Amino acid sequence: MRAIFRSYDQLTKLVGGRIFESAVLLLVRVSLSGIFWRSARTKVEEGSWLTISDTTYFLFAEEYSGVPLPTELAAQLATVSEHVFPILLVLGLLTRLSAFALLAMTMVIQIFVYPEAWWSVHALWSALALVLIVRGAGALSVDALLLKVRTK
Repeated sequence: MRAIFRSYDQLTKLVGGRIFESAVLLLVRVSLSGIFWRSARTKVEEGSWLTISDTTYFLFAEEYSGVPLPTELAAQLATVSEHVFPILLVLGLLTRLSAFALLAMTMVIQIFVYPEAWWSVHALWSALALVLIVRGAGALSVDALLLKVRTK
């Protein structure tokens, strides 16, 4: 029985270590980024970086009309945010701020656009964002490099 506990303790120590945690946090950052990046790319004209499509403006005027912002502003904020924050997350730069921004977007979508999507989608997005808000980016990030520079 002691051998089982010893093996379990060794495994716990391995997966709780800095290297494994940093790899998992990188996966969380990339996963959350991918969700919002793919959404961002559907909002712009094909072949452009940030030229918002007429379809996007239409969706914000009709399907997303519950968002308590002017249609044009909501479309622009969502499009820019869905491009900027995923890039920052992948880099691990301003990770907690970026994750918080995407969590706020998720809550706006949950409350004003798709309130029925909590268990099917938004709970997972929220969990990913909250992990990053609580734990940060990990050692494999620009945030970690900047912390090293600041503390020297």
